[in-house]
Formats: sequence, C-alpha cells, structure tokens
Amino acid sequence: MSFHKSDSRTPLAPTEYTKIPTVTAGCGENEKPKGGKGGQSKFIRSDMADVPVQQAAGSTLPLVISRKKGDDSEDGNYNPFEHRKVEHPTSDLETFVHLLKGSLGSGILAMPMAFSHAGLWFGLVATFAVGTLCTYCVHILVKCAHILCRRRKIPMMGFADVAEQAFLDGPPALNRWSRFIRFMVNTFLVIDLLGCCCIYLVFVANNVEQVVRVYMETVLGIRVWIMIVSAPLIFMCLIRNLKFLTPFSMLANILMFVGIVITFIYMFSDLPAPVERPGIVSVTEWPLFFGTVIFALEGIGVVMSLENDMKNPSHFIGCPSVLNFGMGLVIALYTLVGFFGFLKYGPATEASITLNLPLDDKLAQSVKLMIAIAIFFTFTLQFYVPVTILWKGLEHKIRPEKQNICEYGLRVFLVLLCCGIAVALPNLGPFISLIGAVCLSTLGMIVPATIELAVYHEDPGYGRFNWRLWKNSGLILFGVVGFVAGTYVSIIEFHTEFSNGH
Repeated sequence: MSFHKSDSRTPLAPTEYTKIPTVTAGCGENEKPKGGKGGQSKFIRSDMADVPVQQAAGSTLPLVISRKKGDDSEDGNYNPFEHRKVEHPTSDLETFVHLLKGSLGSGILAMPMAFSHAGLWFGLVATFAVGTLCTYCVHILVKCAHILCRRRKIPMMGFADVAEQAFLDGPPALNRWSRFIRFMVNTFLVIDLLGCCCIYLVFVANNVEQVVRVYMETVLGIRVWIMIVSAPLIFMCLIRNLKFLTPFSMLANILMFVGIVITFIYMFSDLPAPVERPGIVSVTEWPLFFGTVIFALEGIGVVMSLENDMKNPSHFIGCPSVLNFGMGLVIALYTLVGFFGFLKYGPATEASITLNLPLDDKLAQSVKLMIAIAIFFTFTLQFYVPVTILWKGLEHKIRPEKQNICEYGLRVFLVLLCCGIAVALPNLGPFISLIGAVCLSTLGMIVPATIELAVYHEDPGYGRFNWRLWKNSGLILFGVVGFVAGTYVSIIEFHTEFSNGH
C-alpha cells in the first residue's frame, strides 16, 4: 500500500459467548469425524448465517460444526453473493474508483526514491514484477475467501476471518494456530497503519519545515515540527464518528490531486537523457527498493472490504476484472512517476518527490503545503482503523461507566506514541522501507500463500506435481527474504543516521 491507504474494514467486535458442550458432526458407522485431533470436528464462522453458535477452543469466532467430507451437494449450490445483505452495494465502476483511491495515495511520491535504490532500467522491470506479484496475491486471498464462503455457507469474510477459517479448515496441525493467525493478521494491520501514521507526521513536518525555512530566520529542527504537527492531531483524533471526518477527507483528496498534478509538471520539464542515470545499482540497495515499492503498491488491507461491498463480487477477480484493471493502472502510474522522477533528479532524489521542488518558487511552495495539509487530514482517517481494532479487543474488559474515558485515553496515547516514534526516527526513506518490509511482505505475500495452502489441502489438492505447493512455497520464501533483508537494511540506515549524530 502507499503513505495514504484507504480505511480497511475493521473486524467485528468480540462477543461474549455462552459455553456449550462440544459436540461432533454426525457420522456414519464406518465414517470418522473430519479433522481435529482425536476425531474432534472442525468449526467454522457463522456470525452472518442463521445457525446455532458454538465456541471452539482456540478460536475467537462464532462457530458451527462443519459438514462431513464428501457432503458437498448443498455447498455446491450455495451462492454466498446471493445471501449478502449490503445496504448500499457498489457497482463495478464505483469499486474501481475506490480501489484507485485506496492505492493512488501519496506513496506515489516515494517511487522516484525507490528507483534510486534499483536503477533506472532495473527499477522499471522490477516495479512491474513486484506489482504483478502483489496483484496475484490479492487474487489468491479473494479466491480463497470465495471458496471458504461456499464451503461453509458464509456470505462474507474479512481478512482476519479468511485467515482463521483457512487454518480451521486446513490440516489438523494448523487448527490449533487459527486463533494465532487471526491475531497476527490484525496485529500486522495495526502496526502497518500506525506506522503509516508515523510516516505521515514525518512527511508533513518535512514539507512544512522546507516552506517555513524560507521565511523564518529562526530554524526549527524536524523533530520540533513533528511535535508541533502532532499537537492539533490529539484533539482531531478524539472524533469517533467517521461521518464528521468526511469533509476533511474530501478536502484532502482535492488538495492531493491538485498537488500531484503540479508536481508532475515540474517533474516532466527539462528531463536529462536516460544514459545519465545508472541502469542498475548495487544489489545491497535492492531491499530498500523492495520495501518502498511494496509499501506503495500493497493494498491487501482494503481489498476484502471492497469485495464485500460489491453488487457483483464475482467481477472483482478473474480476467478481465475490477482488480486487474485497477491494479494495472496503479502499477503503470507508479512506474511512470518512479522512472521519470529518478530520471529528473538522479542521485539528489528525496524520500518524497515534493522535497525536490524548488524552495524559492511560490507555486512549488504551495504544492508542498497542499500535499502536507492533505496528508495531515488523512492522518485522522488512517488512525480510525487501528484504534478501532484495538478498542474492540479492549472494550469488553472495561466497566461500562469507564469505557468513554478509557477510549479517549487510548486515542491520545496512540497519537503520542506515533509522535514519539516519528521524533525518534525522522528519516522518511528507511521508515517507509521498514514498514513495507515488515508488515506488507507478511500480509501481502506470506499470509495469502499460507492461506491457499491450507484451503487447498484436501480439496482440490495441490495439483499435478504439487505445483501449488511449490508456487506458494516460492511466494513465502520471497516474502521472508524481503522481510529479513528489508528490515536489516532499513535498520542499518537508521544506525548510520544516528552514528552521524543526526
């Protein structure tokens, strides 16, 4: 995903369940119960189906007993899309626009920096490759969600729901880890989104500091500006209703669009010859490229909510599909900006292309401020998702009369936490790469590949020569290498910065 990601749908709040004795699915005389240790049946989510609810050990979901293997007559006829109750379903075009809005954020401004860590021509090829890989992993996630919905007669699922149900439905060895995978998905979503909030603070502070420096004799450090920017956000983030944040979102979208268009005008003027830029750089810099690109392109956190809201969910994946058209356009635009941005500024390319705009140019100054204001307002929307996920997990543990004050306290604490992290790590480039490597390589590649292995374990299997096993093992390996290498190089960059006394 990008600096600016759309708010993905938050998981349903944990619910108190009455403990009911465990029962097993009915089996014939010569049949054994499916899955589970010791013949214990598997359990599935059913909070959206009119079925009895049961709590299974190791799972946080409302659950029901699964059917016996081979009893697929009803499952084959069940269409989850017909049972979805969406108040305002979105058309294919509306979903396409939402996908663009969620993916085409300010992360596009970091693409020239990504190319500086890859080289002009290698970056061109690698961006298309990584973008295609990210899109394919989204296909895997949504396709597995559709399979699980049909198999278990559930109208829709969120990201964490798909992960947990896949583990409950997979090999017996994975069943006990179902609660953990749900926790891990939500944890990485929270870390990713709070990390984006930290990046927003650094981004806004850098752009404001550049403009103010032209007109002020007293120069304030970037860390001071981060604290100044954070102060009003403490009060803005106390707003709990998204309805009141809608005007800020509309203003942010307008300012971002105008700012990016003007930035393109500067970027495409007086371009040097491509031979003046390195075609490929040292392999030691590639992890920073990988982390930045996957951070900018990955939208795995928003796709399930977009698909769940569609009038025709089957149009989201496939060929042609909403996802293919949307991500194809996103990848093309990101590659275009990265290529020409690096071609324009070369080794002097900053973490955000706006920081390369002329300091003394009035129009360039207005662009910096417009995009800074847009990101500032986006902070409150991005902040809404992680605070909701965390509060849903804490709410039931707090007495009703203290819930309001505790929720406000959590919101203030999280803003101060983001401010503290941004003040400690104000280097925008390694920060972007670190979040991309840690969170999005996990959510965008490792988890979807693992989910498909679990879902395809018994039916229909891994295919001839176990090709699905080899393919997903390769995706997991690529994600792990990106995770480790990107994290290591980002930490080295931070260490170098602190060693130099910055």
